[in-house]
Amino acid sequence: MALDLFVVLIYAAGMLVLGYYGMRRAKTHEDYLVAGRNLGPSLYMGTMAATVLGGASTVGTVRLGYVHGISGFWLCAALGAGIIALNLFLAKPLLKLKIFTVTQVLEKRYNPMARQASAVIMLAYALMIGVTSILAIGTVLQVLFGLPFWVSVLLGGGVVVVYSTIGGMWSLTLTDIVQFVIKTVGLMFILLPICLYRVGGWDQLVAKLPASNFSFTEIGWDTIITYFMIYFFGILIGQDIWQRVFTARDEKVAQYAGTFAGFYCILYGLACALIGMAAHVLLPNLDNVNNAFAAIVKASLPDGIRGLVIAAALAAMMSTASAGLLAASTVLTEDLLPRLRGGKQSSLNINRLFTMLTGIAVLGIALVVNDVISALTLAYNLLVGGMLIPLMGAIFWKRATTSGAIASMTLGFVTALVFMFKDGLDANTPIYYSLAVGLVSFVLVSLLSRRPEASVARAI
Repeated sequence: MALDLFVVLIYAAGMLVLGYYGMRRAKTHEDYLVAGRNLGPSLYMGTMAATVLGGASTVGTVRLGYVHGISGFWLCAALGAGIIALNLFLAKPLLKLKIFTVTQVLEKRYNPMARQASAVIMLAYALMIGVTSILAIGTVLQVLFGLPFWVSVLLGGGVVVVYSTIGGMWSLTLTDIVQFVIKTVGLMFILLPICLYRVGGWDQLVAKLPASNFSFTEIGWDTIITYFMIYFFGILIGQDIWQRVFTARDEKVAQYAGTFAGFYCILYGLACALIGMAAHVLLPNLDNVNNAFAAIVKASLPDGIRGLVIAAALAAMMSTASAGLLAASTVLTEDLLPRLRGGKQSSLNINRLFTMLTGIAVLGIALVVNDVISALTLAYNLLVGGMLIPLMGAIFWKRATTSGAIASMTLGFVTALVFMFKDGLDANTPIYYSLAVGLVSFVLVSLLSRRPEASVARAI
């Protein structure tokens, strides 16, 4: 594995170098948080796709493909559909606002209290997005190189924390582009064809797997609907994704390049599901299906090539980890910290400090959580259950009030937590009940409380 380790170390060093160049470009507060709002089509498309397709999308979809066949692609399909909808329908009004966080929309529509309440939910979501991908990084390094899990988390996650801290969004943009290219080549043009070759070709894959593995609904309609409820709507309101939208030079860049990124996500999901299916044929008796991706890489690829594919997987994971990290830091410095500092806005140095502190927190959480899909589900359940109803109401319902929004956020968030604890992270009940409770409380409390002034209702 020495050659593979060398390739991975070269990749990690390259990410740190790009982080340094990002630091040199991040000269202002706006550069650090949204890359100066000046990304063109290529940079925007690459960074948007890289942000969405992380550890859960890669390791998780391969696992779903291993267990459920081609229908495992629905996780990435829901994410891709969300990206398309966001860029086609919401990017234009968002870019006009010139804001930094999702929660600023709630302040414009309601009041500062709504912004603070929603910031807590968004912070929890963004932290778990970072944790999810750093977990995946640790899992891959542990299985492939035989490192202790805590060492894998600290080494892989440490690289992410360093380059994110020093250069902010410019570092993320530069590393995302390289990561986008590496993971496309490594996973779609190297690992997938080699896996199919090892199986004996497409015909042999069809012959060796049950027919149900080739059904797009094998995973179950309830799971497919839940993926869309969680991930599609989560993309529409997630800070990590909105922060990428804010980097676009104009609405045309967002609409065209963003739509392309969404379709890419769907194709990526199909590729990962097929890799999982090939892994099921080649390694039918895995002790832990969560390790399906790392196991098939280790078993099917020669030295050197294996290192390139490992780098491709790390690229997918690091891009999402850094997005979650910067999103959490931005919520802290833009939404929560100013209230503690008497309204004083954060500086570039404050942004860097809190990105570093947030990174340390993410690494700490990753050391005590052990399932990438469960961590991702936890993040999106909290986000969608707590934020979807009041945010959509802010945009589309003039009668919505601050009291209704805060009631919906609080009750939706708590309901999601209660049902995740009661029924488990993989259950469908947390998202359904949290949305139902959030909707009812939002409507009832809004109707029973004072009607908002017309000028406020028109603010967004």
